[in-house]
Amino acid sequence: MITVIGNLKGGTGKSTVAFNLAIWLKIQQGAVTLFDLDPQKTLSDVVDIRVEEGYEPELEVFDDVSQLKSWKNKKSEVIVDVGTADFESMKTALELADRIVVPVPPSQADIWSTQRFIKIIREQCGGINKMPELLGFINRADTHRGVRETDEAEEALGYLKSIKHINLRLYQRTAYRRSFSEGLAVFEMQPTSKASKEILDLAKHLYPRAR
Repeated sequence: MITVIGNLKGGTGKSTVAFNLAIWLKIQQGAVTLFDLDPQKTLSDVVDIRVEEGYEPELEVFDDVSQLKSWKNKKSEVIVDVGTADFESMKTALELADRIVVPVPPSQADIWSTQRFIKIIREQCGGINKMPELLGFINRADTHRGVRETDEAEEALGYLKSIKHINLRLYQRTAYRRSFSEGLAVFEMQPTSKASKEILDLAKHLYPRAR
């Protein structure tokens, strides 16, 4: 299955999500194929750090979209990080995707961006009936209970057509940034943290057979 982690905007945390999911899959079933099609190469950078530090299990990253085509219709799990800076590669990945997972930060601007992303997916795939499964969740949610933007954004996400809202949140936590900069999944660096539970819940939701 090809799972694309995508968003039109930068800074939505898609590379962090892709990296953590990839390590979890590697631990659970011993194999995952990772593609970094974003010219910023954030995902490639963190994998390089992991390799340099000698952490296990190792990950390998591919960056040639033409190689992605050979993985279509295979049972292997593939995770693809895409960015709009390479729009053509992004469009190819969207066409090949079995599902697209969209991290959505809690702001109205990000809801609008998600609407535009859905439109691009629909046009690229040839219509609403030909779209892959499309899933969205709130990422970088506010931790302060008095802040209403997260609840408002989640409600708005639930109203968007053609995208299924995942009722899980990843919050804005230092643990994600710290672990990422060290080349570790958050559940490797801080196994008992709130961030670890959040990302593990997301992984098990997306990959129930890999538990």
